[in-house]
Amino acid sequence: MALTREERETFLAEPHIAALAVDAGAGRAPLTVPIWYQYEPGVEAWIMTGLDSRKNELIGRAGRFSLMVDRLEPTVRYVSVEGPVVETFAATEAHLREMSARYLPAEKVDEYVAFSSANHGEQVVVRMRPERWLSSDLGSV
Repeated sequence: MALTREERETFLAEPHIAALAVDAGAGRAPLTVPIWYQYEPGVEAWIMTGLDSRKNELIGRAGRFSLMVDRLEPTVRYVSVEGPVVETFAATEAHLREMSARYLPAEKVDEYVAFSSANHGEQVVVRMRPERWLSSDLGSV
């Protein structure tokens, strides 16, 4: 059963790990990797990645990407969203802190932010405008 707009946006706003997919070029399957993301209903979705990462290079080349999130309990449900990149800019510590707080327990955020800042190099925020959605709740199959 397809989800309503409100259901799919609410589900995407929950802190799931997404599978990011982006065109990897002729003769290659899409690059598909797990990633943290941020989304609020009615607003653009965004991710953070390394400035010099393959993800960022391919997203820049393709100009768009997709995110897919799913769960198995209490029902089998998924949401996939695809859209164009609307902005890419240097990430700040505030972006890193917001994303980390979405996925980590509060007591782990400071430690992770310090580790990431020291070890992950320059990061960028890539904002995507949701354009095409696929969603379903298969119930408890």
